[in-house]
Amino acid sequence: MAKGKRGDNMMGGWAFLIGVVLAIILGFVGLQNQPLWLWVFVVLGLIIGLLNVTGNEVQPFLMAGIVLIIASALGQDVLSSVSQLNGMLEALLAIFVPAVVIVAIRHVFSLARR
Repeated sequence: MAKGKRGDNMMGGWAFLIGVVLAIILGFVGLQNQPLWLWVFVVLGLIIGLLNVTGNEVQPFLMAGIVLIIASALGQDVLSSVSQLNGMLEALLAIFVPAVVIVAIRHVFSLARR
């Protein structure tokens, strides 16, 4: 997470924390596929991507995000018999896919400006 002024990344930091906690809880109880919660996860992912990742954090975030997305997507197949873990992985995907896409798009635009 960015370490600039305290107020700059506070909303992004809270979005990250709330998103991961909600993903774990709602995935565990099986509510992650309800349309309302999917939208909440996507919006939190967009906030994380827009506000939480800056400058020198882009490369590590993209690498970690891609690994998390791949592991979650493949982990769903392996862990399909354990519905609670499968639900958590689905919820994490709903958060991190939009965040990684936003950060990647921002990074491509910053590379194009150079």
